Amino acid sequence: MKATTATSPDSRVSPMLVRLADERATGALLRDHGTLYLSEGRVVHAESPTAPGIDILLTTGGRLPRDGWQRAVDEAGARREVGRFLVDSGRIGGGELEICHLGALYDAAFFALAPGSGPTRFRYGVAHWIGPVRPVSAAAVERETRRRRELLDHVWPYPAVDTAPVAPRTPAPGQSLTRRQRALLELADGVRTPAAIAWALGRPAFHTLLEVRRLAAAGLVDTPPEPPPDARPARPALPAWIGEITADPDIALLRRLRDALEASL
Repeated sequence: MKATTATSPDSRVSPMLVRLADERATGALLRDHGTLYLSEGRVVHAESPTAPGIDILLTTGGRLPRDGWQRAVDEAGARREVGRFLVDSGRIGGGELEICHLGALYDAAFFALAPGSGPTRFRYGVAHWIGPVRPVSAAAVERETRRRRELLDHVWPYPAVDTAPVAPRTPAPGQSLTRRQRALLELADGVRTPAAIAWALGRPAFHTLLEVRRLAAAGLVDTPPEPPPDARPARPALPAWIGEITADPDIALLRRLRDALEASL
């Protein structure tokens, strides 16, 4: 009997993504939770309504003024060279842009590749206005997506926490909080979801989910009950914004990216 490997069909996050990679396709893979942009079979960008984009990650954190980002879009968006414009104009270093872009790409891809019942489509020839920054193989995106799913379940296996409003609980005597946890809990008002908090803080949505699950495991936020299967809400149809869509990274870069992101947790 042939052993199941990490790339076997039953372990794939998105068989269609794998097929498009094998075809070296260029265009946009549209799913009900986001979009992946491919160039010659490699993933060059990703977007999801759940995940703050690279613009939010750069501007909300103060790394780039909002007007500086807007000028880059105005000057180079039509040419699909926003990333190059940011570097050439001295607004951000090339290495920093790569790390931030890869962080935003993996963050959005995690949600875009979430299981769903909505349609999956591919529009050939579509390119994103940010332009080439650092392509990533489809296999790397799938591996990272699986790793993140497993990490969330290892920390606290209750997915209902991810989409429910974050309701804080009083710490037990002796419980301490990190600076990042305190900043998150300051926005936890029983109304904002983890995604809303991520957008407000300008942080990757996955890392916010991970922090919320850690807080839930520690009893510092409520864990809502999981709804029964027949009571789960239906997956939404393709959102309106989809209609407006206009070589593996080296090991050292991936490690540098992961180290940089995990150091900020």
